[in-house]
Amino acid sequence: MIAKLINIDDSLKTPKYKQIINSVFYAIEKKQFLKGDKIPSINEISKLYNLSRDTVMTAFNELKAKGIIKSIPGKGYYINSTEIKREENIFLLFDELNAFKEILYNSFVENIKGRATVDIYFHYFNKRIFKNLIKENIEKYTTFIIMPVGFNGIADAVSCIKNGKIYILDQANPELISKYPAIYQNFENDILNSLSSGEKLLTKYKTLIMIYPGGKEPKGQLDGFIKFCRKKKFDYKIIQNPEEREIQKGDVYIIPNDVNLVDIIKKTRELNYVIGKDIGIISYNDTPLKEVVGDGITTISTDFKLMGKTLAEMVLNNIDKKIENPASLIIRKSL
Repeated sequence: MIAKLINIDDSLKTPKYKQIINSVFYAIEKKQFLKGDKIPSINEISKLYNLSRDTVMTAFNELKAKGIIKSIPGKGYYINSTEIKREENIFLLFDELNAFKEILYNSFVENIKGRATVDIYFHYFNKRIFKNLIKENIEKYTTFIIMPVGFNGIADAVSCIKNGKIYILDQANPELISKYPAIYQNFENDILNSLSSGEKLLTKYKTLIMIYPGGKEPKGQLDGFIKFCRKKKFDYKIIQNPEEREIQKGDVYIIPNDVNLVDIIKKTRELNYVIGKDIGIISYNDTPLKEVVGDGITTISTDFKLMGKTLAEMVLNNIDKKIENPASLIIRKSL
């Protein structure tokens, strides 16, 4: 039923006539209304949602003034233009801010080029905060960009966004990735392919060790590491923190967490081991600092600047795709 494309939510503070306007805009953006399509009548909307005719008429008059709809006497109202010029207000929900997420954020804002306002929020890997931030801001924004990390049980919270564009960022959350456009990292393939590209350098080491504390780190990193080691027949170990195992010559560490990276560098210096000769280090997520620490730390990293640029293009051009952002092994002296 085409009238169902009009969404009215009594729990929102947004005036009902504005909700009608937003619904029409959203249906046009999703190509559910095309130029020339007939839209529900004032009476239909009024009856379906128990609204006064004046409320619906106010919405229709504003849409007519914007050139979005036109009336044909005796026939009804039709979509006159799909060229929507509404102010873009973007709700950007990150898990946390760190050096590489800052690169992503700055690239996104730079490529938005002032064509929208961007407000950034953080959930700090807390599902309750994640849900509350969406609920509290559901009527304030036209676009919602969300880092859902590995949360489960969040589909209902996100689906409550009725009249805003939704984009999934960074992790391909299984509850959401099939429903919404996304730009994401394929963590399992990224680490598998990156380690494969550096296989010759890895052969001079005896044991590959991943420090994987879990929690914040995507499970795909662990799965890709195990798959690579088994496929290439490398001896490997998985530990949760650097204290679980004494560093030995011939070890190469794969370290997703920067706190653990600092610990390993300190311990290596205490033992007078040479990084890149006695032991190897591969960190996750590149930053300018890793170019200079220890004469250069090898990293597995997606291109965060490209991710921000692509995300801005998706938002500004209403691109409805799922895009896997590329990653690579950046080789420096630590390997």
